[in-house]
Amino acid sequence: MVINPVTHPETTAWTPASWRARKALQQPTYPDAEALDAVLSRLSRVTPLVTSWESNTLRAQLREAAAGKRFVLQGGDCAESFDECESDIIARRLKVLLQMSVVLIFGLKMPVIRIGRFAGQYAKPRSEDTETIEGVTLPTYRGDMINGLPFTAAARVPAPERQVVNGEAI
Repeated sequence: MVINPVTHPETTAWTPASWRARKALQQPTYPDAEALDAVLSRLSRVTPLVTSWESNTLRAQLREAAAGKRFVLQGGDCAESFDECESDIIARRLKVLLQMSVVLIFGLKMPVIRIGRFAGQYAKPRSEDTETIEGVTLPTYRGDMINGLPFTAAARVPAPERQVVNGEAI
């Protein structure tokens, strides 16, 4: 029996480029493939934000949560704007998440896994590629990391360069 790696991706080994073999839903269409490849190349050389051991620790903790031994608390915005990327705003959000977890720890009498969705939620998947306002159809706003919020043709073009600032990953 032959297993199709596209319909059964769990059967193939992971590589940094293996995502290209899978169908990606709710993704922007970048008009400049060369610009996208240049940004992907640059991003591939950036130090990861999360270490492999942090990911492994989270996996183990999530297994414990699935077994009823921990509680998962996830907080943060659905999508943020670059304008809100300031340390005091992030600190306030973190404080709320920590306060909520203390209440849960006290009430539930079990460990809480805190997952913060802030300081990095600058892209948002969308089920529709376009939106129409007053008869004008433009690409959907997908977050500051992808395109701009103003409902103009120029702002709504997906631009891979928005993922890097001064040569560094956002």
